[in-house]
Amino acid sequence: MRLAVAATAPLGADVLGRLASKHDVAYLLTRPDRPQGRGRKVAPPPAKEVAERLGLEVRQPERLDGFDPEVGTVVVAAYGVLIPADALDRALWLNVHPSMLPRWRGAAPIERALMAGDGETGVTIIELVEALDAGPIAAQEAFPIEPEDDFATVSARAGTLAAELLEQALPEPELREQPTEGVTYAEKIRPEDRELDFSRPPQELVNRVRALSPHIGARAELHGRSGTIWRARVEDGKFVPVEVQPDGRRRMSYDEFLRGLR
Repeated sequence: MRLAVAATAPLGADVLGRLASKHDVAYLLTRPDRPQGRGRKVAPPPAKEVAERLGLEVRQPERLDGFDPEVGTVVVAAYGVLIPADALDRALWLNVHPSMLPRWRGAAPIERALMAGDGETGVTIIELVEALDAGPIAAQEAFPIEPEDDFATVSARAGTLAAELLEQALPEPELREQPTEGVTYAEKIRPEDRELDFSRPPQELVNRVRALSPHIGARAELHGRSGTIWRARVEDGKFVPVEVQPDGRRRMSYDEFLRGLR
């Protein structure tokens, strides 16, 4: 099947690679290259790196006003750009959303599911409409969130499942209306969402660390030093850091960090 893929982030890159192995991908639609990392060096988004490795055409418009897809179907996965109504009218846009919609509509469904301590999440394939993540469902399947899962492991599982569900949905999806009950919203991660409040329950803090690792990182002050906490656990009813990164230094175990304070 000939289609296009709109993707930017690692989940989208994963979906792109899997689709390209079975379908004729006309091009990748992705966001422009941006400054990244501590050095703020301009770099391509992960999906572009996959597309270039596969020899696919890459399109990087800043906006999609007046955009003509030129294909009948566009698969959207972690793209991060609003699709205007005129573009939606020109093709079937199928969106990969890593949650069990209508739970966790919005920008950060995996992070918010982990923060909330959800026992499961999943992937939903929907037709894009103008309302946020409210389109009819083409395919959907849940999977458990394990106690040791973090953003990376949940995202990887979602990518694998998304490819399977897209094979069910393509080329002509059977759509059913999305439920209107049980709607929750996964707001974009803000700077304050990164800060750990040690007055909160230990498991809640661990869930926040898991939700933000390894791509963003939870922030805290430990023994008077600010840094990022990448892994943590609950031990004897207390929050215990496992892997930390003091500002300006490399990642290290918490025990190594404590030894450096002596």
